Amino acid sequence: MIKIPSSRRKKKPEEKLNLVPIMDAVFIFIFFLLMSANFVKVFEISSDVPIVSDQEPPKPKKDPLALTLTIEDKEIVLSKGIPSRPFKKIRRLGDGKYDLETLHNTIVDLKKANLDENSIIFEPIADLTYEEIVSIMDAVRLLKNTDEAIFMKNKDGLDEKIKLLFSQILFGNLMS
Repeated sequence: MIKIPSSRRKKKPEEKLNLVPIMDAVFIFIFFLLMSANFVKVFEISSDVPIVSDQEPPKPKKDPLALTLTIEDKEIVLSKGIPSRPFKKIRRLGDGKYDLETLHNTIVDLKKANLDENSIIFEPIADLTYEEIVSIMDAVRLLKNTDEAIFMKNKDGLDEKIKLLFSQILFGNLMS
């Protein structure tokens, strides 16, 4: 009689795979993928649609300010009106920096006289550093805490404090 080896006689129970470590690894991998992803920000640039009409456009009650800031090597020239007429020149200080305090005070006076205007045209002719451009933009855009408060009537006829001077900054000659 042939004896069957004992290892064949005993049935081994089936071993189940432990999937918990694999599932942990997959979830950690998904977490790192989500954390490292760059989410795209969508920016909107608003623009007005031109009005098409057969009628003559209404005459404005007041001529536009058309404030232009020409930044040259030695000075900043402020011009206004159409056609543009220079009305103030602000020279560089002894240390080579632009006199931004005088520029800011001039802009505040212009804003007091032209409350409805919000735009200014920058025409940098000189080679400027990024810091110089930003500091000039801040001088014409932001109203300082130490400045006299400027009020304007809102739609309801109530006085409203102005927080910004000329907030719409347009660059006139970037390609030149």
